[in-house]
Amino acid sequence: MIICSLDLGKFKSVACFFDTENQTYRFETILTKVSHVNHLFESNDIDLVVMEACGPSGWISDVCHQRKLKTIVCSTNDEAWSWKNTKRKTDRDDALRLAKMAMMKDLTSVHVPSPEIREQRAIIKYRKNLDYRITRIKNGIRSTFANRGIEIDTGARAWNTGRAHIDSHRKPIDQCGPDDLWKGQLDSELKQLDELITEMESIEQRLELFAVDNAHIQRVMTIPGVGRKTAEMLVATIDDPHRFKSARHISSYLGMTPRQYQSGEMDRSGRISKRGPRMLRSMLLECAWASLRYNEWSKLTFKRIHGGSTTRRKKAGIALARKIAVVAWAMMRDETNWNASKLIADVEQVGAPEPNDEDATEKAKTGSKEEAPRNGATARPLQRAKPKPPGPIHSEEPKRAASQPKKSPRRKSRRSPMKT
Repeated sequence: MIICSLDLGKFKSVACFFDTENQTYRFETILTKVSHVNHLFESNDIDLVVMEACGPSGWISDVCHQRKLKTIVCSTNDEAWSWKNTKRKTDRDDALRLAKMAMMKDLTSVHVPSPEIREQRAIIKYRKNLDYRITRIKNGIRSTFANRGIEIDTGARAWNTGRAHIDSHRKPIDQCGPDDLWKGQLDSELKQLDELITEMESIEQRLELFAVDNAHIQRVMTIPGVGRKTAEMLVATIDDPHRFKSARHISSYLGMTPRQYQSGEMDRSGRISKRGPRMLRSMLLECAWASLRYNEWSKLTFKRIHGGSTTRRKKAGIALARKIAVVAWAMMRDETNWNASKLIADVEQVGAPEPNDEDATEKAKTGSKEEAPRNGATARPLQRAKPKPPGPIHSEEPKRAASQPKKSPRRKSRRSPMKT
């Protein structure tokens, strides 16, 4: 079996051809271009192509699929990539190490989305970048007016009804004098702001057309409190819902499961891992807080998790965001729309308080009888959790002898002032 492992770079890449039968290998350096990659695959007999997940891995994996080559794109966040104690690290060493790990099947492969999904993810990230640039320019304009003591409208009114007041201070830079150069700077900033807003509107129109044609986005938008932007980002990240085995799998992929450190009798759970897409986690958290106003299931779930404690509200918000992602994934997998009655019934059943001994005593005093089970069902006895046994006794001996008197704490004596 011949394994071709690629250590990809921006301008050049190193290919290692590793023969698993006799443990021999050779290297070849190529440019990271489509023509050079095609020539590499044509001039060599390859059974498996292995590469790391990076920028060029998308189009290189497409070339491999066109040639029907078995491909593995591995994650660099895996434990197998911890090479801190190596004495030498070169491109050839990395390619050879990658081939050896592929032979031992010690690599974690990642999902490579289709070119359409990759383009959708790229345009969503670019929209976020445009929004950041627009906000930065607006804050710069506000700072310019504040530093000169000129008042403008607050909030969104400054860019709607208050835009005429802002435009009255702008002036082309070639017409500005030595004392009002800030007006030329304002004119340049406003031109950039108008261009970015126009570009943002065109991108939003294109994404709206894509959302109308995508059945998964329309299905996720049926969840009360989930808008188009969150739905399209969630659908683009999940891509194929059947590649996740369970709700725990999708939660771990999004980085919303707690970290775990277990050794011996110690089992500690920390904060969430944050290993997945950061933008999606922030959008899901904002969606979770917004859904408390429109979604009855979100209200009941949030109330059940934090239990009335003010210190657990943020944790409950993160847990609610994870549940929204899991519900959206299940809807995409089963191709079903939002069903609030079923989810609310499940939450009420989980959060229903169990009857205690005081309730049973009160019923016995009043003589009230429980209703007989319907449809001939037999009544189940109430199962209570067994009390926990007492902790281990580390030592039977007292800490101090009985005859030894207890020492009183020493008090600091206050010195009297010296007599003069």
